[in-house]
Amino acid sequence: MKPDRREFLRHIAAGGAVVTMPVFLQGCGVTPVVVTAEPMPEDPFLDWFRIDRNVIARVMAELTAKGADVAELYFQHRRQSVLRMRNSQIDRSSTDILLGVGMRVMLAESIGFAFTEDLSLDGMLATARLAASSMTGEAVVPGTFVAKAAGRAYVTQIDWSDIAQDRKRPVLQRVDSKARSADPAVKDVTVSWSDTDERILIATLDGHLVYDHRPMTRLSAQVSATRGGESQSGFANIAARADVSWYTDERIDEMTGEAVDRTLRLFDSRRPPSGDMPVMLAAGTSGVLLHEAIGHSLEADFNRDGKSTYADMLDKRIADTSVNIVDQGTVPNERGALNYDDEGNECGRTVLVEKGVLRSYLHDSLSARQYGVPTTGSGRRESYRHAPMPRMSCTFMDDGAYERDELMARMGRGIIAETYTTGRVQLGAGDYTFTIKNGWLVEKGKILMPVRDFNLLGNGPDTLRNITMVANDSRLDKGGWTCGKNGQTVPVSHGMPTVLVSGLAVQTI
Repeated sequence: MKPDRREFLRHIAAGGAVVTMPVFLQGCGVTPVVVTAEPMPEDPFLDWFRIDRNVIARVMAELTAKGADVAELYFQHRRQSVLRMRNSQIDRSSTDILLGVGMRVMLAESIGFAFTEDLSLDGMLATARLAASSMTGEAVVPGTFVAKAAGRAYVTQIDWSDIAQDRKRPVLQRVDSKARSADPAVKDVTVSWSDTDERILIATLDGHLVYDHRPMTRLSAQVSATRGGESQSGFANIAARADVSWYTDERIDEMTGEAVDRTLRLFDSRRPPSGDMPVMLAAGTSGVLLHEAIGHSLEADFNRDGKSTYADMLDKRIADTSVNIVDQGTVPNERGALNYDDEGNECGRTVLVEKGVLRSYLHDSLSARQYGVPTTGSGRRESYRHAPMPRMSCTFMDDGAYERDELMARMGRGIIAETYTTGRVQLGAGDYTFTIKNGWLVEKGKILMPVRDFNLLGNGPDTLRNITMVANDSRLDKGGWTCGKNGQTVPVSHGMPTVLVSGLAVQTI
């Protein structure tokens, strides 16, 4: 082989992570290979994968030897480190490695997929033949491979693999100390840390080579408190595609304060009345409802299969004119951000709902071919062991025209839903039950008292239609959310402004 690997791989850096929040997004965890931690090579694609253009061309030719309209090779190396502190002591420290390549070929309606951890040429050629075994066309010869420019959505100065544990431990100690000193009622604190370096290389039949370094980190605090014989617990976390410089004292202390506040507020909270009533969905955190109960219904595969309420609603009104919903993979440093999707397509901004009218679904290459439209850069996969499908990245509702207080005044008597914990959603149809840990009871347009432990029951499309006012305080939630779909999990971001829903079922737990 020609030794052009360094020129071929010179853009490779590091990043990426998957850590599931203790909620309900229907995912199952990755089970990577556990190995003894070793120093990260300067260029793992060169030092471990041992591939160059010649190797890729040979494997691609084998993958398309029996015909292809679309084909790709998806190489992945992921190194994830986890650290946990309980009772002010580190009680868990681990490093996991995931390494391999997935191969997919599509010809008309036929799809072949296979993966391997054997990155020898013979191993990859055998895997390519397996993936292509069901194809029945004429051989396609791949052309010259040209690298696409590196993306800029999450540029880092230092790889997580170069950060020693003694630089991480003070962050956990700060959270532990700040939480314990915030109030005498705080008895137990658990602090969890995760960071990941991920390197992706995608080669496509049409000659594109895509490199992406996907950094990821997540910090969380679980706080337990006891007062007057009563015990309560609360949780907060932050996540980003960023390096260690992202952990400023201000950001760490804000997250810690939020975990403590959510916990202590429960002592003064009461359960709200049950029944149908107006509900304000809080800015940021309520993005999980937007994502789960509405966003999944806008993914093209659910509409192609007729499972979504929106299957025949393109260019039709589905919400008030104040509602605008976007999925944008290029929001800098967000957990759900992507420079390129997992098929090698550039990510961007997809307007799903514009002034209440459904404008687009989220498409991967397969659904885009079936609908006869361009892909939206929404093809995502959990790892090289999985084929891609249409998925969300950073999904949010844009600002409306009102101040938050105007929504509260209009509501009169109702509930503000703030902190979401568990729930269930019927993907496609959008029927949901969300459990709310923290909220507020509003009477005559004023906050009367904090409330806790109640469910919101509804249907996503109905809820979207029943949004009557949208505030001007839209923001993405800071937390480390992971979305599950068809057995695959991927990191996501979501958010929204405060909105007023004319009526939702509130059920006390």
